[in-house]
Amino acid sequence: MKQRKLVVASTNPGKLRELRAILDKLPLALVSVGELLPSLHIEEPFGTFAENAAHKALTVARATGELALADDSGLEVEALDGRPGVLSSRIAATDPQRIQWLLDQMKDVPDEQRGARFVCVVALATAAGLVGSWEGTVAGRITRKPLGTHGFGYDPVFYYPPFGCTFGQLEPERKNEVSHRSRALRRLCAALPDILRQLEEGPGPDE
Repeated sequence: MKQRKLVVASTNPGKLRELRAILDKLPLALVSVGELLPSLHIEEPFGTFAENAAHKALTVARATGELALADDSGLEVEALDGRPGVLSSRIAATDPQRIQWLLDQMKDVPDEQRGARFVCVVALATAAGLVGSWEGTVAGRITRKPLGTHGFGYDPVFYYPPFGCTFGQLEPERKNEVSHRSRALRRLCAALPDILRQLEEGPGPDE
């Protein structure tokens, strides 16, 4: 199967590194939308991860004419009724500010009520429409201070009990074994060979 260009609807370097590491065995050449269309503005107007991921993938696929991959992901905290949720990356301007916002919100929450989960939905689209979407989640709890310097976003305050540390303390390869994004992408990867074959063959005579 020939290599196919896959345009990623993100300019986040941390996210792009994770995607390249997880998808490196597939016949895909990953390109950031920022490399092709640096001025393209992609909205996240919806209230769910699935809707936002689909919207971003379709926007990029139609703008570039290429197969496009988008994800929408965020942190849902039980004590905050699921916030910050889809607003996770927009709750403040920088990662340290986002973490501080979260810790401020959680300062009076006892340890046994600090449960949280990361959610990721990845969507794949062509200019003709949405191909599919896949979800991954990972459960943990919020620490009282940042721990570790790896990862990005809320990783330093997301404690993962099976490993006994935060995502910020994990090497990227170790995080990619269990992260919400890798779980969503593994589901995509399982379906992708058939999807790529169908795209290569094109629509049937009756389609």
